[in-house]
Amino acid sequence: MLTVNAKEAQQLILTKILESNQASEYLSKFMNRSTNTSTFKRNVPVVTYDVVQPYIARISTGEDSSIISGDRIVELLRSSGTSRGEPRLMPAISEDLDRRTYLYSLLMPIMNKYVSGLGEGKAMYLLFVKAETLTNSGIPVRSVLTSYYKSPHFLHRKHDLYNNYTSPDEVILCPDSQQSMYCQLLCGLVERQHVLRLGAVFASAFLRSISFLEQHWCDLVNDIRIGKLNSNVTNTECRLAMEGFLALPNPELADELEEICGHGPWKGILGRLWPNVKYIEAVLTGTMAQYIPMLEFYSGGRIPLVCTMYASSESYFGVNLRPLCKPTDVSYTILPNMAYFEFIPLEDGLRVTDDEEVVGNDKLVSLVDVKVGCYYELVVTTFSGLYRYRVGDVLQVTGFYNRVPQFKFICRRNVILSIDTDKTNEEDLHNSVTRAKKILEDRNHILLEYTSYPDTSTVPGHYVLFWEIKSTCEGVKPLDPQLLESCCISVEESLDYIYRRCRAHDKSVGPLEIRVVEAGAFDALMDLLVSQGSSINQYKTPRCIESGLALKLLNSKVTASFFSPRDPEWTV
Repeated sequence: MLTVNAKEAQQLILTKILESNQASEYLSKFMNRSTNTSTFKRNVPVVTYDVVQPYIARISTGEDSSIISGDRIVELLRSSGTSRGEPRLMPAISEDLDRRTYLYSLLMPIMNKYVSGLGEGKAMYLLFVKAETLTNSGIPVRSVLTSYYKSPHFLHRKHDLYNNYTSPDEVILCPDSQQSMYCQLLCGLVERQHVLRLGAVFASAFLRSISFLEQHWCDLVNDIRIGKLNSNVTNTECRLAMEGFLALPNPELADELEEICGHGPWKGILGRLWPNVKYIEAVLTGTMAQYIPMLEFYSGGRIPLVCTMYASSESYFGVNLRPLCKPTDVSYTILPNMAYFEFIPLEDGLRVTDDEEVVGNDKLVSLVDVKVGCYYELVVTTFSGLYRYRVGDVLQVTGFYNRVPQFKFICRRNVILSIDTDKTNEEDLHNSVTRAKKILEDRNHILLEYTSYPDTSTVPGHYVLFWEIKSTCEGVKPLDPQLLESCCISVEESLDYIYRRCRAHDKSVGPLEIRVVEAGAFDALMDLLVSQGSSINQYKTPRCIESGLALKLLNSKVTASFFSPRDPEWTV
């Protein structure tokens, strides 16, 4: 009934939000304590984080939550911290955990419709927390996933057959991500015959863990062989929790794992380590789609890749009702009881308005009135004090489930490369790299990771792409310069009309450069950004590095540099 009566559900949600928060300082400015939804739509402006931030800052320093919410703000949720490098703090109230838990409760019933026997084994989900901080007034500042994993909703969850993880909670809650990853992988290896599901929140985190396994499997196998945890794991809670897993030496299992990890190729290794696994779950949409080839490499292309949900620090949004579809075909069905949703139509295809541009209230479209095939920017109103807030996600409507629209995630709005009049958004960059990396794949190489940088130290300035590349063949061979130059050309030919005009006609943008970095460079970048406040659970490689330590680090890892040898094609 929720999806059938979506319009009524959205009206009810907005009414409840206004009734709860009518006395807040922010809403009172526009509505004079009215709870009329028409007044809200007419008077309350569409805003970006720049408008919200001063209110968050006031609450951080001890002012009452009533400046934005009728309920007490119990925590501030830190965004991924990698969208242009700026962490944003989102207000949260106690009831938000109920809404998140409700969405989580839908995931297994959906999966059970497509995959049988999931209650007969365990899930090796690589989950991590980030050490939280406190504001001056004592409010916890943490990631949305840390909030959930530390909550009674997770820690006191009902332990049914579908909610059985290989890792103890104490290991998941370990603030040291390296020790947590080591122990979680160890648990998964010990339980290898019982593991039916593999996954992490983001594909990048899952691959980070598999790369860690590739580097440390000898130590993990040795722990299993002697029945004793490596002394490098110093966290007391981790060590106590792991005692049950390593109660006795298990040389037979150690021999099996050594044979798999040490004497065979790593292509398809996930199916050999966990022979009963039914699928791998992670976010694979948006820029996470670039990890699909590497996941298929490690899985041998024989394990389904599953995306189940769409969420952010601002709100949880929806679920994928066709989880076994191809990752490129994933659409999320928005749940109309999560928040009040509105949408900014994006004219001229994916040309998105700037943060500073004022969006008139009359431009907004309601949840049930979006049109199939059209692109929109997501706007949310929440119980916790966000009103007509531009999340920054660009979505495309792919269809409807009853009266609820289904959306494909396209990109984040605020990742842009620009040298002159050219403006390249995340989607354009991703599409151009996706086309170019096929050239690599045809020559037995995989693009593991990438980011970009607008280099204005040259005249004219030019785009720089940092690429980490892995060979799929035995042995290490030098990269063919012509191969990388072909990739440069392919990227430039795939970029938009204005970029190609700037390059070929105006000469205001120089030839695109690919800087190849050594193995592990992007792991080092993640370590740097996590040390600066990003959450390992929510970490997403920034698609644009502007300056500072991150750029210095990547430049220190460069092993070769290649430029586009010619202008891209352009006609008036």
